[in-house]
Amino acid sequence: MAYVDLIGFAAGFLTTIALLPQALKAWKTKSTKDVSIVWIVTLTTGVVLWLVYGLMIASWPVAAANFFTLVLCLVVLYLKMKYG
Repeated sequence: MAYVDLIGFAAGFLTTIALLPQALKAWKTKSTKDVSIVWIVTLTTGVVLWLVYGLMIASWPVAAANFFTLVLCLVVLYLKMKYG
């Protein structure tokens, strides 16, 4: 694996885990009042586009990071819709 890919995977890992505390807090507290619906919808849309882009250019660091970020975004979005 090239060092460029390692940098890509590291960047993807860090940006993905940045969303983890929000998802865990919302899951535990069943509260998403401080989560902006505009923010999570915008972020989710951007992540979907990054995932598609990563697949189109066959960049596995971009695709993998955005796949896992999308999962977290969808969890937060689901919790936002459920708990408002």
